[in-house]
Amino acid sequence: MMTSATRKLVPLLCLMALWSTMMPAVHAEAEAETQADIEPNNREPVVFETLAPLPEHARTSINVIEQLTRHHYVRQRLDDSLSSEILDRYVEMLDPQRSYFLASDVAAFEPYRYQLDDALRQGNLEPAFEMFNRYQNRLEERLNFTLDKIDAGLDQLDFNTSATLETDRSEADWIEDRAAMDDLWTRRLKANVLSMLLNDRELDDIATALERRYRNRLVRAAQTNSEDAFQIFMNSVAMSFDPHTQYFSPRTSENFNINMSLSLEGIGAVLRPEDEYTSVVRLVPAGPADKSGLLRPSDRIIGVAQEDEEMVDVIGWRLDDVVDLIRGPAGTTVRLDVVGADAGPGAQPREISLVREAVKLEEQSAQRRIIEVERNGRQHKVGVIEIPTFYIDFKALQAGDPEYKSTTRDVRRLIAELEAEEVDGIIVDLRNNGGGSLQEASALTGLFIKAGPTVQVRSASGRVDLFNDEGGEVAWDGPLAVLVNRLSASASEIFAGAIQDYQRGLVIGGQTFGKGTVQTLIPLNRGQLKLTQAKFYRVSGQSTQHQGVIPDIEFPEIYDQERIGESTLTDALPWDVIRPTRFRREQSLAPMISMLDVRHQSRIEHDPEFAYLNDLVSRNREQAARTTISLNEAQRREEKAAEEAWRVDLENRRRIARGKKPIEDMAQLRQLTAAGEAAGGASGGPPPLSALDEDGMPVNGDEDNGGEMAAKDDDDLDGLLQETGHILIDFVTLRQSVADLDDATAAIRSN
Repeated sequence: MMTSATRKLVPLLCLMALWSTMMPAVHAEAEAETQADIEPNNREPVVFETLAPLPEHARTSINVIEQLTRHHYVRQRLDDSLSSEILDRYVEMLDPQRSYFLASDVAAFEPYRYQLDDALRQGNLEPAFEMFNRYQNRLEERLNFTLDKIDAGLDQLDFNTSATLETDRSEADWIEDRAAMDDLWTRRLKANVLSMLLNDRELDDIATALERRYRNRLVRAAQTNSEDAFQIFMNSVAMSFDPHTQYFSPRTSENFNINMSLSLEGIGAVLRPEDEYTSVVRLVPAGPADKSGLLRPSDRIIGVAQEDEEMVDVIGWRLDDVVDLIRGPAGTTVRLDVVGADAGPGAQPREISLVREAVKLEEQSAQRRIIEVERNGRQHKVGVIEIPTFYIDFKALQAGDPEYKSTTRDVRRLIAELEAEEVDGIIVDLRNNGGGSLQEASALTGLFIKAGPTVQVRSASGRVDLFNDEGGEVAWDGPLAVLVNRLSASASEIFAGAIQDYQRGLVIGGQTFGKGTVQTLIPLNRGQLKLTQAKFYRVSGQSTQHQGVIPDIEFPEIYDQERIGESTLTDALPWDVIRPTRFRREQSLAPMISMLDVRHQSRIEHDPEFAYLNDLVSRNREQAARTTISLNEAQRREEKAAEEAWRVDLENRRRIARGKKPIEDMAQLRQLTAAGEAAGGASGGPPPLSALDEDGMPVNGDEDNGGEMAAKDDDDLDGLLQETGHILIDFVTLRQSVADLDDATAAIRSN
């Protein structure tokens, strides 16, 4: 039964709403070096102001500390140990790739290591602003240095050397001096230029584009204000408790509330800042981006254009400004330059077009379809119920509307329709379902079990509240499978975990996200705090936090588990267990699972879809393992040609195995991908080429690689779903065999 205290927590069980940390812009802290010796003579100077905390920031910071230390799930003390962690996190948030601060800057911050706790108690933000102003100064220097290099002529850059660029400096030593920093930024510029050359752009065009890009970044950086600096610092404090606890400034609070609304007109993507880029956290189910298949979680948006207007480079922009560009009236078109989600260094951005629209609740509803599975000359019908999110119309429910919309009500109706069509089993597809209402996850479980607890919620005080199914009518007692992947999170994990604990059905797919915490919004005198106040646990007592749900039968995971999932987040709360609650398992599946897995492995050994998927996963792992990229043009062109040849060969092996005509080249593959005829959809799409961001750092995707997920084709069924159908029919036949054996044994005994 759900307590009133627990009900207040329900609305914030989504995977990740809007990460609030605005990207740091830059600022000027006095050192001996002045701007006079780096500001070019042929450009109008951009003036950076030294920032200082606003009077109201002191009170807000004290308010945040009070809430964190009194009400966070983990009762952490604000002491020297936490002060040290806050310092490290703040520096990391400002300069995650260690490409701005010199070693001497970081050494200058060291006296604050055990002083930030005392400063925070007093509302003293001077240390934080001093560090932020130093960062602004260094960012200003780097942008002007790069603009000077561009002004000097890109033809001065040598692409015939054996030089390389380190692709990830997050763990590198801090750079010691200005000369070494200049060398790093020269290499980043070379990598940037080289990436554009490989995309067949002329040097003059590249120079114009890069000058505009870095000039825009410089202007945007100079527009950074004290509110931005305060929010970044307070997030370094809040996220030292756990990664889902965040401070929202007044403006970010407004954006958060809009993103939580179902009536937003836009593309339907939840975004966050990542380094100097705008990264996709998740897609709103049935929104324009989701339906297009062109945008994926972890993709980075580097440019935005309205209709037929010129593309605006948004690298280094504030998140709220990027969001403002992407939003717009329903029916209008926005074009995005995107770099993909899964590649290492070497590829280029691709341009996609999306028509904005209002995200409608009806389009996020559960949907059904039937797939056919052939077995021994007989066609079996398997019902599939796709649930994009756990939704409920709270307003209609509270108003007493008997026809209020909810996941459970819709799924009950869909099950009845599938039963009428005499399906042999049902698959509940929760792939990419980032969560939603805890109440609905619990209620949905009740459609498949006779009665009993569904989930436990533990508060910071240690009190455990139970959600229960009171034993209503079971909607489906037949064979059941739950299909999940790395992006199945939160409420999805509650449902999948309950089905697994009760052994009511098979859980199939990839290890889930691992978000087992509950957040609530707390209003402050200025902005609001999203605070982790509880954890939820399976009826078996296991937490889904960090570990997620491990499937009974695992599929290859197309999403990189080193980059996506709770386990990748710094200071994520640990996995743990509490006392299991009393419940009765529906059956014992353990003896069957090993037999089902043997049949599954035998079936996919020569399956073209799984061969394709395994090659894709293996290639992406190889790409991710690369730590440097070449800055030699000839070598990079060879690498690109080899990568494209591999991609064409991979697609052709799949097409030939399926009786389709092979393609000739990458141009044809791009055309097929855009038309939804190449590998894509839930199977993961073609493997993206390596990519560099616009400063030559590693990113993901390529406009030449077809890296976007193709739209689903009804005639090109998702291979993972089809194999799940086969496993479910295996389960049906095995269960029948066991039942027949039991009947025969009983008959023998009776005689």
